[in-house]
Amino acid sequence: MAGRFDSTETGVEYKDYYKTLGVSRDASADEIKRAYRRLARKYHPDVSKEPDAADKFRAANEAYEVLKDPEKRAAYDRIDPDAARASGARGGGFQPPPDWDRGFEFHGGGYTGGDSADFSDFFESLFGRGFAGGPGAAAGGPRQRGGMRGRDHVARVEIDLEDAFTGATRDLTLNAPDTDAQGRVTHRERTLRVRIPKGVRAGQQLRLSGQGMPGMAGGEAGDLYLEIAFRAHPHFRVDGADLILDLPVAPWEAALGATVKAPTPAGPVDLRIPPNSNGGRRLRLKGRGLPGATPGDLYAVLRITLPPADDEAARALYERMADELAFNPRARLGV
Repeated sequence: MAGRFDSTETGVEYKDYYKTLGVSRDASADEIKRAYRRLARKYHPDVSKEPDAADKFRAANEAYEVLKDPEKRAAYDRIDPDAARASGARGGGFQPPPDWDRGFEFHGGGYTGGDSADFSDFFESLFGRGFAGGPGAAAGGPRQRGGMRGRDHVARVEIDLEDAFTGATRDLTLNAPDTDAQGRVTHRERTLRVRIPKGVRAGQQLRLSGQGMPGMAGGEAGDLYLEIAFRAHPHFRVDGADLILDLPVAPWEAALGATVKAPTPAGPVDLRIPPNSNGGRRLRLKGRGLPGATPGDLYAVLRITLPPADDEAARALYERMADELAFNPRARLGV
């Protein structure tokens, strides 16, 4: 029966496609093709009598789908197999590293042939997410007079959060796979000067006309789509157009109320903390999130920070509070 063949109770299983085809990680394109054809002939359901032939045939098809494609293969090679297996062994199954494909050019994220239902959840976790940029990304652009338009490329790039507030021009280095004369996958880098518009959002794509794959027989080049992601920021987390800030406050500031300095990407502002605020309370700074036609907001999440009881005077103060304040932090638990 056709269908996914690696769903387990613990999650997605890491697939070693080189081991599946029985080739080394530096195998040439011709070696990979010969290995696949040998397995396809051996395990094709129409000729093989082995009880697990259908599963092995599907596994070989999936491995070849990735390793025959220079872009998919080069991206797959970025994943450390030992780390992937160790992650799966800790429970929960394989999860792609968060930056495994950032800064890497693809000409289409999905399937180039075959029935997608025959591919595993592992394959879909990497390539089945619709990560294919604009028109013509997956299969080449339309034929033009005198030639074929080149394919569009897509690359994920990281920028600083501050660039979204001011706009910027940045030099971004991208990696693209190439094939040498022996059919082996190599990497080439290119650096592009890119204008980052003010107010750009995570997940938004910037189109660079003519920077995709060259056309054939005189056709125009495809386009390059840069999908934006933000680098981790020391203070802020991004949630759509909003920003989240964990703001440390002293116990007396939360209990008595206070006006404190809070950082924002545009500079510090005065933030009023209402009396009797608990840890986790969210205070909204309207319009202090990402800029745009409708700017986002900034939410300061209060994190009550206790002074250390590291000297006699501090311990005495805590003991006095324990004696004089009728406070049970677990009262709502009924204990």
